[in-house]
Order: sequence, then C-alpha cells, then structure tokens
Amino acid sequence: MKITVRSGDSLWYYSQLFGVSLQLILDSNRNVNPNTLTPGTDVNIPGFFASGYTIKSGDSFWKLASERNISVDAISILNPSVNPSRLQVGQVIQLPERVVSRIIDGRVNYDSSRFQEDLAAIQEIYPFIRVEQIGRSVLGKPLTEIRIGRGQRKIHYNASFHANEWITTPVLMTFINDYLLALTNYGSIRGVYALPLYDINTLSTVPLVNPDGVDLVLNGPPASVRGEVIEINNGSTNFNNWKANIRGVDLNNQYPANWEIEQARKEQAPAPANFPGEAPLTEPEAIAIAELTGNRQFDQTYALHTQGEVFFWGYEGLEPPLSAELAQYYERLSGYRSVQYVDSHAGYKDWFISVYRRPGFTFELGRGVNPLPISQFDTIYQDMLGVFVGSLYRR
Repeated sequence: MKITVRSGDSLWYYSQLFGVSLQLILDSNRNVNPNTLTPGTDVNIPGFFASGYTIKSGDSFWKLASERNISVDAISILNPSVNPSRLQVGQVIQLPERVVSRIIDGRVNYDSSRFQEDLAAIQEIYPFIRVEQIGRSVLGKPLTEIRIGRGQRKIHYNASFHANEWITTPVLMTFINDYLLALTNYGSIRGVYALPLYDINTLSTVPLVNPDGVDLVLNGPPASVRGEVIEINNGSTNFNNWKANIRGVDLNNQYPANWEIEQARKEQAPAPANFPGEAPLTEPEAIAIAELTGNRQFDQTYALHTQGEVFFWGYEGLEPPLSAELAQYYERLSGYRSVQYVDSHAGYKDWFISVYRRPGFTFELGRGVNPLPISQFDTIYQDMLGVFVGSLYRR
C-alpha cells in the first residue's frame, strides 16, 4: 500500500500508525532516505492494501476507524483531499486493509503463469522482498530468485528441478506466503516468531527451476517445439513421466560432481528423464542455479523433489559434521527418513557439498507416483513446515 508523506511524518511514525515493523518499512523503501523524508514522496507500507469504501449514512472517520481497530490518522493519510467533517453519502474513500490470510492458493495445478501471477501479488503487498531474474529457460521464461531477510546467514531453497515434481513449487510458495504473513503481523510459525528470523537469515528461493518442463507436464507442448518433444516422448502426448527440461535434459544430472558416472550409465540421448546432457552445465536452467550459488555463497541449500518421504544429506564423505546434526533434527521435524549416502551423482546437492563443503539436502516430498496428486498438498506442506522454519531457526 502506498501513502504520501506529509510534513512532520517519519517512517517510525508509520510503523506505529500501522503496526508494522520499522525494519520492514525501511526495507520496503530502499530508495527513500528515512532522515530526509520529503512531503509528497510516496512510501510503501507492507502487509496492507488500500480498499475502496462508499460512505453510508452515519459514517465518520472515527466510526470507520473504531470498527477496524485502526487509527483515524491511518484513514486520513490515505485520503488527503477528503474533509472528514464533510463526508457525503455515496462518496468513495480509501481504507487501509491489513492482509491477514494467504493470497497464494497452492492446491491447484501450478504452472509458470500461476507462479508469475502470485509473484506479482506478493511483490505488491510485501515490497521488502527482493526479486531478481537469474536467467532464462530454454524457451525464454524468466528464472526468478525471491530473497527475504537481511541476515548474514544465507539459506537457499529451490523447487521443480524435475517437471513432473511441480507440486514442490506451490509448497515452497505457500511457505513464502506464510512467512511474509508472520513477518508483517508480528506472528509466529510453529511457535517460532518470524521477525528475529528475518534479522538473522537471508532466505533465497528459486521456486520454479524448470518452467518449460512444468508447463509441458501441466499444459502440453507449445507449438514451437511440439514435434520435437513428442518425438523425445516416444510419440506420446501424455507427459506425466517427463522430468527433464524442454530439450530432454535432466537438470538434476547436470552438475560436475562425478557427472561422467551418470553419463555412462544413463540415457545417451534426449529423453523424458535421466539424460545428463552432452556435458555438465549445458542447460540454461542448471547454469543459472550454479551461478546463483557461486554468487550468493549459501551456507545451506535445500532442493525439493518428490517422492518417498525421505531426504538425502551426504556426498562422498565431503559433508561437514553439521549435516549429521541437522539430519537428525529434520527427521524429528518432518517424520521423513534420513539417508546419508546413495549411489547417485551429478545432482545439485552433490555438487554443492563437493564444491563448498557445506550442508546440502535433497528432500523427496510425499509418496506415490509422480506427478503426485494435489490432494497430497496439505500433508506434504505440514510435513515440511517444520523443516522450513527449522532451517531458519537452528544455526
């Protein structure tokens, strides 16, 4: 919600007026000097939107403020040209409305268009988040990082490396929404207050690593590559088994962590799954995540996949001792089974551990056959919620 600065106003006053953390207001207005606020400048108030209201008989600013448990001045500041002593029936004013419930519905087929719509919505309501395009997919769709927080500790989550594991994207987006709600409402998640987490951590997320593949599974092939992907899919127009990007390369077999082992024993040509590519890091989606990781220097990374209710946390003995401690912690929080080693290479988690020697995890959410039905969403989300919060809470 935008308001216009008046003479004598301060960001601290807005924090008190709307009941929002001063730090979140500062971070929502990074281009504004808080020490020299200029009257007439627009300022963002996170966690609110302005709603039109039509004046009825008997209405006053005081009555409307009392009904909504807000200050009269919170109404006045949104209506600078309105004389509160001369309200007229039928007149339209603006009222501040606090956002207290999710704006993201994760219980739907969640393609790249839905992701972009939700991204725009959370940017509008929570302008303290930072959104950065880190690359583009094969078909030119944006690959987007969402960052929340100002802390030195850098935690990264990504989702939908694999196309038919797309349910991981709404799971991650729902946590982002719940975290933002808790931050702007002085709330907690699983008994942990959110605002201290914001100061300790910088949470980096890439909720949709493989937008072309997800759209293929959910919506079918676009005309521009219809012939090629149907040929790769052995003539079938059912893409439920498709894990790869639109070129038939498995993005989680693309990393230089014993890539040659996977290349020798997996598919030798583009396929719906398990083709590691002609070389490591040939695909723009995999490159974007690798470059982001190098640029941000994450302390911990979490890759969300499906399925099996299990998570993996070791690689070739290169993981630090902290990984074992966290694995025990996450077993308790999620109920998922912890596995240290598995005969698999060239994944993002493998590469992160081998290069950075820091904790990296691959979580396999839910049970069944991919793509998992959206009916599993609530169970998966509740299983993972403790992990999401725990990764930000436990140092």
